[in-house]
Amino acid sequence: MQSSQNYVPGPLHQLPQAPDLVGRDDELRDLEKLLTTSAAGATISGKHAGLQGMGGVGKTALALALAWRLKDRYPDAQLFVTLHGTRQPLTPAAAMQAVIRCFLPDARLPEEIEQLQPIYNSVLQEGGRRCLLLLDDAAGAEQVTPLLPPPGCLLLVTSRHQFTLPGLTARNLDCLKPDKSVELLLKLAPRMGGDAAAAAELCGHLPLALDVFAAMVNEKTLFQVSELLQRLRDKRATLEKVDAAFAVSCDLLDEPLRRRWYRLGVFSASFDLDAAEEVWGEAPQAVEVPAPARANEHGQPDTPKGELQPEAREAMQALVNASLVEWNERNGRFRLHDLARDYAARQLTPEEELAARMNHARHFTAVGERADELYLAGGGKILDGLALFDRERRHIEAAFEFLHSCSRRREEAESEPSGGIRLLTSAATKEAACRQLVALVHAVAYTGDLRFHPRQQRIPWLEAQLAAACEIGDRCGEGAALGNLGVAYKNLGDARKAIEYHEQRLVIAREIGDRCGEGAALGNLGVAYMNLGDARKAIEYHEQRLVIAREIGNRRGEGNALGSLGNAYADLGDARKAIEFYEQRLVIAREIGDRRGEGNALGNLGSAYGTLGDARKAIEFYEQALVIDREIGDVRGEAIDLYNYALASDKLGQRDEAIRRAEAALTIFEQIEAPHAAKVRARLAEWKGAEGS
Repeated sequence: MQSSQNYVPGPLHQLPQAPDLVGRDDELRDLEKLLTTSAAGATISGKHAGLQGMGGVGKTALALALAWRLKDRYPDAQLFVTLHGTRQPLTPAAAMQAVIRCFLPDARLPEEIEQLQPIYNSVLQEGGRRCLLLLDDAAGAEQVTPLLPPPGCLLLVTSRHQFTLPGLTARNLDCLKPDKSVELLLKLAPRMGGDAAAAAELCGHLPLALDVFAAMVNEKTLFQVSELLQRLRDKRATLEKVDAAFAVSCDLLDEPLRRRWYRLGVFSASFDLDAAEEVWGEAPQAVEVPAPARANEHGQPDTPKGELQPEAREAMQALVNASLVEWNERNGRFRLHDLARDYAARQLTPEEELAARMNHARHFTAVGERADELYLAGGGKILDGLALFDRERRHIEAAFEFLHSCSRRREEAESEPSGGIRLLTSAATKEAACRQLVALVHAVAYTGDLRFHPRQQRIPWLEAQLAAACEIGDRCGEGAALGNLGVAYKNLGDARKAIEYHEQRLVIAREIGDRCGEGAALGNLGVAYMNLGDARKAIEYHEQRLVIAREIGNRRGEGNALGSLGNAYADLGDARKAIEFYEQRLVIAREIGDRRGEGNALGNLGSAYGTLGDARKAIEFYEQALVIDREIGDVRGEAIDLYNYALASDKLGQRDEAIRRAEAALTIFEQIEAPHAAKVRARLAEWKGAEGS
C-alpha cells in the first residue's frame, strides 16, 4: 500500500485517507494486476472495475485501497463522487456536473446529458489528462453508463446491485472468510483474544459490523468481552447483523450522546461539525425572513459563524471512536454509512425527527445566505460563494423538500411516511415550516438563479415560496417571490407574464413601504416593457428606479438602472447616449465588485460601438465580457456575448468565425430555453444558405 503522507488534497485530488484494509489481500492484488496490465502487457486505458455487494461488506474500503494503489498512474485527478444510490440517487446529469465543476468551478452548466457529455469528456481528457474516478454507491447501470470516462481514465464503481457494462469487470464481494474476519477483529481490538471467532460469527463476518463491535470493545474497557458478546447475542435474536452491532454500541453510550447520534440520521450527505451542532440544538425558534427582493438588488444580512461548543467536538469524537460516524480528515467533513444513517433515523421519535429537520433547515438557510453574501461581495468571493453553494447543495435541496412537504400538509396529527420523512403536523409546525421555506428560497436568490434550471427548479421553488408566504400572510415574502418569478419569466421570454408579477410586486412594496423593493419592481417593469418594444415607457420606469436607488443609497440598484437606461436609448437608436449610461454603469459595477454587472456593461458597450460601426472595438468589449461571464458561470450573458461577437465578426468579413460563435451561442440558448434561440437559428440559416449558394 502506498503511503498517503505526501498526498495533498484539493479539488482534483479528493481520495479520502487510505483505509487499513484487512482480509481483502487476494481481491486487491487481483484487481490491481487486472487494471495495470492487458493481454499485450500495456498500461490500461479506459478499463474499469466494479465492486458490488451487500451493505457493510467493505466495497468502498476495497475501492479506496485500490485507488491509492493506482493513483500515481492517474496523476492529473483522483475524484471521489458519492452517487447516493441507496437513497435519492443523484441523476447522471448531477453527477456529471459534480465532476465537471472539479475542473470548472465557476461554470454554469446545462442540465441535459446530451449537452453535458462533450464537456464531461473534454475536461477529463483535455491535454492528455489521466484521471481516476471513484463513483461510490451507484444505483445501477443506468446511473453509471453516461459517466463512463474517455480513454486514458480509470473508473472504479461500488454498488449494492450487480450489473455489468462494456469494459467494466465485475467483482461481487462476499462477507469476509472466517479466518480473515477473526484477523481483522484481533487487529482492531487485540484484547478480544479467544472471543474473536464468536464475535466474528455474530457480526456475520461483515466488515462494518466488525468495525463497530471492535470499536466498542476498545472503548468499553470496564466491560468484559464476554459480557459485550452476550449483549450482541441478545440483539441478534431480533435484529440483523449490522443493526445488532449498532444497537449494542448505542446501548453503551450515555443517553444524551445516543440521542445526538440518532439526530445525525437526518443528514443525507457529508456534513461539517457546525451543521451537526445545529441539528443537535434545542427546538427551533421563530424564523425571521430577510429583507425582500434580494434577487434583484440589495445587500445581505451578516451571518457570522458561531464558535463551536467544546462539548460538540467531544461528542463527535466519541461517535467517531465508536465507528458510528466516519471522519474525513482531508476535507474536515463527517458522514454516516447509509446503514448507520437508516438505523439512527429509525430510532428518532416523530417529535425528535421534526426538531432535527427544522434545525437542519435553519442551518442550511444560513449557509445559503452566506453563499449569496459571498457572491454579492464580488471579486474572488464570487467563486467562494458558488463553491459553498455547490458543496452544500444536497442539504439545501433536502431542507426545501422537507419544508415544502410540511407546508402543504393538513393541520392534524399524521405519522405516515412523506418522502421518507415522518412528521407530526400541527398549525404551529405548518406556520414554522412556511416561514422557514420563505427564508430558505430567499437565501439562495442569487446562487440559485445561477445554478438552478429555470423551469425545473427555479420557478417551482419560487412558486412554493409564494404559496408559503400567502399561507402565513407574509407580505414581504410574497413580494420577494412575485418579483423573482417575474424575473424568471422575463428570462424565459414571457414579458407579459413578467409584467403581471412585477405589477403585483409593486403594489405590495408601496403598501408596506419597501423602497428597495419598489425600485426593483419599477426597474423590472422597465425591462419587461423594453422586451415588448416600448422603449419610451421603459425609460419612464427606469428613471423612477434611478431616483429611488440614489435616494436610499443603493449602488447596485443605481448601476442596474443606469445600464437599463442605456439599453433603452440604444433601442431608440441613440448609441452615444447609451454609451454614457453604460460607462457610468461600468464604474459602479467595478466599485462594488459586481462582476455580473461589469460583464453586462462591457457587453452592452460592445453592442453600442457595433451600432456605431466600430466592429473591432465592439469585439474588444465582447472578449472582456466573455471572460467575466465564464468566470462566474453566467451562461445567458455568455451566449448573448457570443452571438454579438458573431455579428461583429461577420461585419469584418469573418463569416466562418461568425458561424462558429453563433452556433456556440445557439447551443446555450437552447439549453436554457431562452427566446433568443429562434433569432440565432434564423441568422445561422441565412449565413449558411449564403455560403451554399
